[in-house]
Amino acid sequence: MPHPPEEIREAYRRYVATRDRIEAGELAWDALAEFFTADAVFIDPAWGRVDGLPAITILLSESMAGLEDWTFPEAWTMVEDDRLVSFWWNRLGGARADGTPYQAPGISILEYASGGKFKSEQDILNMAHVGELIRESGWRPPARFNMPPKNPRRE
Repeated sequence: MPHPPEEIREAYRRYVATRDRIEAGELAWDALAEFFTADAVFIDPAWGRVDGLPAITILLSESMAGLEDWTFPEAWTMVEDDRLVSFWWNRLGGARADGTPYQAPGISILEYASGGKFKSEQDILNMAHVGELIRESGWRPPARFNMPPKNPRRE
């Protein structure tokens, strides 16, 4: 039997509030690990699949290093059964001359476990679009930026 949608939304609201604090420089990216179960699975479009909380914690730290001027504002979320789907923007720092942001849409699909924790997250975005925005914006990765693995797990 699925959990109440309000419980799932509240867990995600806390997840987003933590992400907002990370974007504000108050916390490190691995603070999001508290929202995952010990056996959770995280699938990132560039970094691939990682299994288990220790690997997710590392992924959050390594994959986000150097992206401190990027933000990920929410557009909408929906809940069905124990799944939450979120549409958000992958927004690079800076803006075009006309004031519009350099941003690409992203979707996250999270599967709720219980107790405010998720058992999986899969992020989906068009990496070619992100690459185009990087070139257009002139963004350059800082020294602490980490490239994704050459051959990430895709199963």
